[in-house]
Amino acid sequence: MSLSRRNFLTKTTSAALAGAALARSVAARGASTLTVAELASALPPGVPNVDYKPVVTPDGATLPFRVVDGVKVFHLIAEEVEHEFAPGLAVRAWGYNGRVHGPTLEALEGDRVRIYVTNRLDAPTTVHWHGILLPSGMDGIGGLTQRPILPGETFRYEFTLRQHGTFMYHSHHDEMTQMALGMMGLFVIHPRRPSEPAPDRDYAYLLSEWRVDPGARRPDPNEMSDFNVLTLNAKIAPATSPIVARTGERVRLRVGNLSAMDHHPIHIHGHAFTVVETDGGVIPPAGRWPEVSVLVPTGSTRTMEFVADNPGDWALHCHMTHHVMTQMSHGIPNLIGVDASRFDEELERIVPRYADMGESAHSHGGGAIPPNSLPMVGTRGPFGYVTMSGMFTLLKVRDELREGVDPGWYEHPAGTVASPAAATELARDGVVT
Repeated sequence: MSLSRRNFLTKTTSAALAGAALARSVAARGASTLTVAELASALPPGVPNVDYKPVVTPDGATLPFRVVDGVKVFHLIAEEVEHEFAPGLAVRAWGYNGRVHGPTLEALEGDRVRIYVTNRLDAPTTVHWHGILLPSGMDGIGGLTQRPILPGETFRYEFTLRQHGTFMYHSHHDEMTQMALGMMGLFVIHPRRPSEPAPDRDYAYLLSEWRVDPGARRPDPNEMSDFNVLTLNAKIAPATSPIVARTGERVRLRVGNLSAMDHHPIHIHGHAFTVVETDGGVIPPAGRWPEVSVLVPTGSTRTMEFVADNPGDWALHCHMTHHVMTQMSHGIPNLIGVDASRFDEELERIVPRYADMGESAHSHGGGAIPPNSLPMVGTRGPFGYVTMSGMFTLLKVRDELREGVDPGWYEHPAGTVASPAAATELARDGVVT
């Protein structure tokens, strides 16, 4: 059971004094991490959990834990997973605890964590705790800091969390193959003594990229540049769940990037982010900056906050234009400007199962496409077909919300939707078309 800091300090006088001394020490030097000695002096055994606002991983899950003798105990199981990126596109991937990506680990700065990793794969593996300060022998590099976890074995990782922020975990043994097949997840560590109020909503995303040829069932780990499935928490639009906020709420957005080769500029519509943290620590308020597109380099995390003060349905996506597409076919001839009105009809007479990658099939969902593949772009929207897929989702801001219920499409106030211009308007304003 979680114990509030107020109740804990009321019941434990010695801990209260130690905690106050630690708080003064940290405030005096502006530290973002704590020493092991400081943690030991402030944290009596058996009380590893103080209340925090849990993070939400859209389309994901949070890994449960037990508290044993004052230690938070987690269990990760590496195994093959049947995973669906979106209805119509599923693969045999590798993940943790039946999921791709693995569940989010969540704890509090100062917690002692013990993480058991069971290997149910047919190959050796390890787990690296990306960005987390810990003893060298717990870093999870196969052959360097530990021997690999062989199939059927269970290893124990144990360390004290000395920092807070947004971090990640992933295989670090044959990582080209194992990460390309999905072996990664998020690790969120909350501050024990927050210097700022908790946000009203706290969302976390992990970015990844895959090569899945149309009709294939296994991602290709040998791909180096031509990735064609770009995911938010291992989902692509139209299967990405929207995030929501009430008007006026402060929203935190944590984004980690474990893509093989690409950085991702995450762009928000209708709002502007303030970048408040990197994986290296909290950015002091005087050093923060506003952005509408935040570049998240591969192997890094960025934490942004914004006030949801603009009601509507707002796109949230990577701004690499090919990253909001799926299973692109780059060998298609450029037919822009060509009269192709009878092209499909004539070709289909000769090749009945033909379907192009343009408007009739992979752009607008018509025609026949190979099994276990999806249109290159698109999902249905309130005004027609939205020509984005891949790393694309929605932020839905409403004055009123029912928690856990999608509010549906935004009802625009009269006169606030772009619409065809009337001839009288054009004449009035001197616009010649």
